[in-house]
Amino acid sequence: MIEITGTWFWMGSDERPDERPVHRVWVDAFAISPLQVTNEEYARFAPPPRQDDPHFNDPQQPVVAVSWNDAVAYCEWLSGVTGRVYRLPTEAEWECATRGGLEGKRHPWGDDPPQSRRDYDARWRNGPERVGTSEPNAFGLYDLCENVHEWCSDWYAPYAPESALNPRGPDTGIRRVSRGGSWRHDVKISRCAARSSLPPESRYEDYGFRVASFF
Repeated sequence: MIEITGTWFWMGSDERPDERPVHRVWVDAFAISPLQVTNEEYARFAPPPRQDDPHFNDPQQPVVAVSWNDAVAYCEWLSGVTGRVYRLPTEAEWECATRGGLEGKRHPWGDDPPQSRRDYDARWRNGPERVGTSEPNAFGLYDLCENVHEWCSDWYAPYAPESALNPRGPDTGIRRVSRGGSWRHDVKISRCAARSSLPPESRYEDYGFRVASFF
């Protein structure tokens, strides 16, 4: 786990309506996994959903086709076997971690386009890559904005315009927030501020997750 100290940061962007407004957010110190949860890790809890598909069953690929409910159940199981409380990151924690201290940049590495990344055109042919393939961001976190979408804890809702302390989304909703890019999108790497969402029971081959914990 990588420890992120408590900090203010600018969340959101002006590029899409659901990312507006850019607003000041404080997140308390937290810890987050440097990697997406793998098939090997998930298999200690339950059989990975695509364990028989050669495009998705490498032990070091991120586990895919897990619902938000499945991801929460994994966190609860992991908490029980380790004695440390694990959970999904909040949307604000995820964006703070992804930015790596680079305020106002489009991607974890800056403003250069996704196609500028090493071997971009040769990657993600038929599924996600093994975790940790790309260079890490400034916080030492891998595969942010790429490989698979990652579930966050929040219910999806428009942003409030004012500054916020440890925002956690509304108490109820229909869709859960997800963040990050996807191996099967036309543009394989998303922007730091890009948002997406799905009903919590949904399962897709480009959805996975990483775990967070209290500091």
